[in-house]
Amino acid sequence: MKVGEIMTKEVIYVSKNEDLYHVLSLMEKHNITKLPVVDDGKIVGIVTDNKIADKLGSIRSRGVPAARMHASTVMEKKFDSVSPDTEIVDILKTVGEPGPTMLPVVVGDTLVGVVTKADLLPLIKSEENIKKIMTTNVITAHPEDRVIHARRLMLDNDIARLPVIENGRVIGIISDKEIAFAFATLKRSVSLGQQQNRLRNLLVKDIMKSPAIVARDNISIKDAAHIMMEHEIGCLPIVGRNNKLKGIVTRTDLLKHLLEELQQG
Repeated sequence: MKVGEIMTKEVIYVSKNEDLYHVLSLMEKHNITKLPVVDDGKIVGIVTDNKIADKLGSIRSRGVPAARMHASTVMEKKFDSVSPDTEIVDILKTVGEPGPTMLPVVVGDTLVGVVTKADLLPLIKSEENIKKIMTTNVITAHPEDRVIHARRLMLDNDIARLPVIENGRVIGIISDKEIAFAFATLKRSVSLGQQQNRLRNLLVKDIMKSPAIVARDNISIKDAAHIMMEHEIGCLPIVGRNNKLKGIVTRTDLLKHLLEELQQG
């Protein structure tokens, strides 16, 4: 199977001069976390919620509103691209590697589509139990944690999302996207003199996405992929019969398992 068969052809993109408020509004409207940056019809970078959160939360940009920052200031300039004829198995081999997880699909210099992990999920057909691939040593946040603490956990462990736990149960999810939106809102609505203090004291419960979508530990890997597609989510906390957290599965986990299956058979 080739990239052209599964890629997203109707691409949402921005120009390098678009301000970050506009970029974030597009992410919110279309429930996406990455956008190609296009200049004169050519892709010049990829902007991600992760980089926006980094920029808006940095000391150097403190006091500068998102409306005065542009896609060009946060975009990833180094990225791989593929052609419509690239084999899917070749893409799967790069899953989990550092760098943007959106792959632009180009013909010559022209952007004709993109491939994301979400585009690959329909290929997962495994009926094996989700316990085979879920991570059991889950890094979590608590509702009373400060957002800057949760963000540090995400950076130190190279993860994009944290389940928010209360009494062992998952009550929400915090991700780069929620953090980027919170930082942008704070910069827009809080005076410069108060921003540092408000940023330092912002709590996870104030910005987390709730309720969280979770699944029981008796589902199959295919079921997990279906749930993540249906709800357009990047991770799925797995709970036991008592509804307490047992593990977590990400799109990366699912696609690594898919690659193993393809290589074996």
